[in-house]
Amino acid sequence: MTSLLAVSGPSNAGPGERQEMLERAKRFLAEAEVDSGDIVRLDVPSRGSGEETEGRLRGEVEPLVPMLQSGSLFGGRQGLLVVDAQNLNVAESSLVAELLDQFDEDAVAVVLVTFGSLPAPITKVVKTKGEAVAVRKMWERQATEWLRSELNSHALDLDAEAQDALLQRFGTDTAGLSQAIDQLVEHKGKITRQLILDRFRNRPDDPLVHFIDAVVAGKTGDALRRLSDFLTHGHPLVLLAAIESDLRRRSLSSTAEDEQTFRAAVGARADDRRVTRIWNQRGRIKDSSLQKALEGLVRADRVLKTQPEEVHRVTLERLTVALCRWYGGRS
Repeated sequence: MTSLLAVSGPSNAGPGERQEMLERAKRFLAEAEVDSGDIVRLDVPSRGSGEETEGRLRGEVEPLVPMLQSGSLFGGRQGLLVVDAQNLNVAESSLVAELLDQFDEDAVAVVLVTFGSLPAPITKVVKTKGEAVAVRKMWERQATEWLRSELNSHALDLDAEAQDALLQRFGTDTAGLSQAIDQLVEHKGKITRQLILDRFRNRPDDPLVHFIDAVVAGKTGDALRRLSDFLTHGHPLVLLAAIESDLRRRSLSSTAEDEQTFRAAVGARADDRRVTRIWNQRGRIKDSSLQKALEGLVRADRVLKTQPEEVHRVTLERLTVALCRWYGGRS
């Protein structure tokens, strides 16, 4: 068995892909008979940052030198986990490649986790004396299969609507889905779609909040930029869930007698300022425009669930432009 492994993933890896890559690394080190307490993890800072030193390596990377040169001082096998190896600069890549070409494989097992391509000198060494595995970008169909498998292993019975709600909230973020499933195991009673949407809400600092704000303001350029930022790591279905939630709240605000009734209808906390903002904006958006926005959302959802991933982005861009128009009351 080799003592050197490179785990590569997409440069825009989301939480799910990152978790899978780190799990691959941990399995490799476990199979190499390295105890978890004997694993040293080094996170390579982005290029142009980090602690500068007089040597060829930045301070955050320096600890790998004694490990690759001498191994453990106590005779046991150690593990070296280098995360974000794509950030190694030219000088560091050259030195690390030299060390990897000579390290004692009986004393140390090494895993390089890279989001994107490894530097060329290190890639050459891995091809010669190591192994390489790749974690691909996860798409909606794969996340659906993963979710069903996990639900079965936890003996959780969720109907199709509840499963769709989980995918809407978390998309392909299998790390987040795993944590959600752990919470649902403790739930007593029926697990419904509404329960999931209510329990797993977007965080106040979520980029989706900024996207919605730009749409409400009718700022098409800002909204498209926010969309692009979100899609770098987020999943389209999560975006649609956020839009659906906002539309639902605005529809309820237009029919509620007072703010207290509105808050009760959406199950909002007393300190939820976004609910107050939506209440204060009631009447600004025509009911006919809200209906058009809902119809557009349904069409986009259908495309995302039935058409190839290649058309998803342009579908969301068109929806964003239309939402900016509808929210602004323009037909």
